[in-house]
Amino acid sequence: MKNNLPQLTDWLPTTKKEVELRGWAELDVILFSGDAYVDHPSFGAAVIGRILEAEGLRVAIVPQPNWRDDLRDFKKLGRPRLFFGISPGCMDSMVNKYTANKRLRHEDAYTPDGRTDMRPDYPTITYTKILKKLWPDVPVFLGGIEASLRRLTHYDYWEDRLRPSILVDSGADLLMYGMGEKVVLELVHRMEQGLPLEDTPQIAYLAHEVEPKPDDIVLYSHEECLKDKKKEAANFRHIEEESNKQQAQRLLQQVGRRTVVVNPPYPPLTEAELDHSFDLPYTRLPHPKYKDKRIPAFDMIKFSINMHRGCFGGCAFCTISAHQGKFIVSRSKESIMREVKKVVQMPDFKGYISDLGGPSANMYRMKGMNPELCKKCKRPSCAHPKVCPNLNTDHRPLLDIYRAVDALPQVKKSFIGSGVRYDLMLHESKDPEVNRANREYIRELIAHHVSGRLKVAPEHTSDRVLMLMRKPSFKLFEEFKRIFDRVNREEHLGQQIIPYFISSHPGCYEEDMAELAVITKRLDFHLEQVQDFTPTPMTVATETWYTGYHPYTLEQVFSARTQREKLAQRMFFFWYKAEERRNIINELRRIGRSDLISKLYK
Repeated sequence: MKNNLPQLTDWLPTTKKEVELRGWAELDVILFSGDAYVDHPSFGAAVIGRILEAEGLRVAIVPQPNWRDDLRDFKKLGRPRLFFGISPGCMDSMVNKYTANKRLRHEDAYTPDGRTDMRPDYPTITYTKILKKLWPDVPVFLGGIEASLRRLTHYDYWEDRLRPSILVDSGADLLMYGMGEKVVLELVHRMEQGLPLEDTPQIAYLAHEVEPKPDDIVLYSHEECLKDKKKEAANFRHIEEESNKQQAQRLLQQVGRRTVVVNPPYPPLTEAELDHSFDLPYTRLPHPKYKDKRIPAFDMIKFSINMHRGCFGGCAFCTISAHQGKFIVSRSKESIMREVKKVVQMPDFKGYISDLGGPSANMYRMKGMNPELCKKCKRPSCAHPKVCPNLNTDHRPLLDIYRAVDALPQVKKSFIGSGVRYDLMLHESKDPEVNRANREYIRELIAHHVSGRLKVAPEHTSDRVLMLMRKPSFKLFEEFKRIFDRVNREEHLGQQIIPYFISSHPGCYEEDMAELAVITKRLDFHLEQVQDFTPTPMTVATETWYTGYHPYTLEQVFSARTQREKLAQRMFFFWYKAEERRNIINELRRIGRSDLISKLYK
């Protein structure tokens, strides 16, 4: 790209002028996105646009349309032949916009110059209502993370209420959940052939009359969930299990006089299908309209490589499996290397790959050794409460990629910026060769692929809380830290391990946080990467927090809900700050744990 700068027509068009430059008189699909348009495989609207373009369709993107004025952004490209597609962006819009304390964030990472006023709350709903008013007869299809997480009745933390499927609030024709490449093409083919859209896998839609089939799971209605929180909790177990099964069942939920129908998902993409998605002709750059403006999220991923999709960790507070699924789909080495070779040709590349990663960096190529067992499985996690004996935890494919990338003359160093799962590295397999390779991987990772600081996420120190989080015992983290420190000594490195922790997670009491403070002090951590639990739609932790019941056992679980309870837990992270000392001592006395005072303060 150094000698072959992209032209305006190398991006998907965003204006009438750009459509005319391509010689098009009509558009087939118009996509509206809550994010800026970055033509890169990490940005969902770009991926869907390129997938449709590769099928010969004429596609345009309207990024961050102005919803406050005369709505010219919604009118400027006219009526598409097939449909409008809507994605709120790479994050749920409310998580993107507000903190756990419901305060406006200082920066929107997916907006030029980080501005926070370029998208509305719930853009999926706002955009759809505008389009339906302007073009009532044009189908509107929802996609992206907001559609995935809000496809059925869900708790909305920012409004502190149970909301129905986003189909109800938006008025859209249907939604696509999960990763959208296969489903969007199937919808197009059905529209072109005049076939009913309702039979498409991996969509949800509203119907007036639905006759349940024998294998259908009929959930408690939205109205029943409003009256009884235990029914909302019971629903979630089915929703999560069917999201993570290879042979899932259809879900039905009544809302008023209509029924939300959620069709089972497609099987995971094949390697060839995922390669195709990543190998499309992305410019890998923001649209030229953003000249001289910084898009923070692009800066983060500019020189990074995403090697796989999915996450089988099943963490209770995480939404990845609800959108990407638990089954890992990995790119071929050839596809990864093709992308690396594009990155090293970028004009401002200085020799450093910022991340060779994925949702969890070291799950590349990991899957069940016996696929037939995976077909029957409905566990939400392959790693909890123990690593599944059918899971292949071999890190050799990762070592091969790392070494191939580092062998390129333009690459000085490649880093692992995504979080890593130390429970997978430390897992004792029945195969001694796998165990040897995994020990080799740990040393390689620490010695050659840490950019000064390695991110890991123990999340807590209490085994009881970790069990509710679906995370491994803290003892494993301590074992990994011992190895990390030893390798640093042997290699004469001064690297840090940066652990992530969460306060106020369901099941966590102040006493648990006090003990966390004592343990992290003993390990000489002055914590920086900490998070107050934020309830986000479509997680088992959020359902537990809202309902008070664990969806899998229907047993009651305590959660810190008030501002006082949350702040009382959070302050224990900062035991080392002089301004917190008096408050912490008083709180330890109040909860009857004066014995911990001398362990924190001498």
